[in-house]
Amino acid sequence: MLPETDILTSIVSRVLRVDDVTLGAPPKSFIVRYRGQLYGDSAAAYDQLAEALRSYEITPLFRLEEGRHVVLLMQGIARPRPANLRVNLLFMVLTVISVFMAGVWYDYKGPEFTGFVDIYRYAIVHIISGWPYAVSLLAILFAHEFGHYLVGRYHGENVSLPYFLPLPFPGGFGTLGAFIQMKSIPKNRRHLLDIGIAGPLAGLIVAVPILLYGLHLSTVDRIPLSIPKDEGLTLEGNSILYVALKYIAKGELLPQPASYEGLHPALYWLRYIFTGLPLPRGGVDVMLHPVAWAGWVGLLVTALNLIPAGQLDGGHLMYVLRGRRAVKLLPFILGALFLLGFIWTGWWLWAFLIFIFGRFYAEPLDLITPLDPRRKALAILGVIIFLLVFTPVPLVLVAGG
Repeated sequence: MLPETDILTSIVSRVLRVDDVTLGAPPKSFIVRYRGQLYGDSAAAYDQLAEALRSYEITPLFRLEEGRHVVLLMQGIARPRPANLRVNLLFMVLTVISVFMAGVWYDYKGPEFTGFVDIYRYAIVHIISGWPYAVSLLAILFAHEFGHYLVGRYHGENVSLPYFLPLPFPGGFGTLGAFIQMKSIPKNRRHLLDIGIAGPLAGLIVAVPILLYGLHLSTVDRIPLSIPKDEGLTLEGNSILYVALKYIAKGELLPQPASYEGLHPALYWLRYIFTGLPLPRGGVDVMLHPVAWAGWVGLLVTALNLIPAGQLDGGHLMYVLRGRRAVKLLPFILGALFLLGFIWTGWWLWAFLIFIFGRFYAEPLDLITPLDPRRKALAILGVIIFLLVFTPVPLVLVAGG
């Protein structure tokens, strides 16, 4: 039984100077809408009002309409179901095994396998040898996901433990990454930003030293002019940060082509980063140690998560900066990914997934409380990090023959 409107009005009047009241039609619409001006700090006002209405099973929403403060009272309080931790544990164990197997394949330097059975048999028998790659990549993934989780718990938000996704296929990274589930609506933009940025920052803080150490273990060698018919070569893509870290570790821009073909080096690199062409045959490049591969994958995962769309970390950043206007960026993001798909077809899959899921943003309960200056700077930092780690052409596969 909902309380009388007069009771609700008296509660709301403690935090809002009420100018007008409109009755709604729950449960599909609001119970009551109040418009006016909040007293004092909006974040504190929301906490006070939410607590006062909790016993009535009512959730308040704070909105802005034409410069006026609006309080919507909604019937019900979200009570997420308890998580089945066995699912999290199962997927984590499968992912650990899958990443160790990938580490075995990255470290393998023998003759080509004749079939999938031999590939998996070898990986299982030698699974411990995959630890340099596996431990490095898992450290990055754990840092990223638990960055989200711990900050979410710190803010009192209902977030799940990470769900890790295994990918036990040769030539892959051993994992599709991981995600946490926000089981309650974030309270305000500040919470949404803190949770969204915590993962990429934590993952990057771990990935950069791992990548530098892996590059130290890696050698610089010549890229062959031709590749035998039954073999292939995989060249990892470049981001601005990755190129810079290779320069720090090795003292030169890599890959170093045999010739710049009459182009200024800056133009050559701009073309190479965005197209992966021309292939630097006959030049030199760093031959990645498994630890360096893990660090590179860490940068790639950070970039993918920071794409400014939907429920991705970058989507959260863009929403707290632009609000509902963030969805207007979607056609440009899809267009850019579609065009990049002509260079690396994997972007077409990402464009499809973002087209399906990227139109939905996490809208906080309180849209009145603004970002403070420190958080605005943090959100802008997230956008800058995305530009630094985005890899237009993640992988180039060069077939022999």
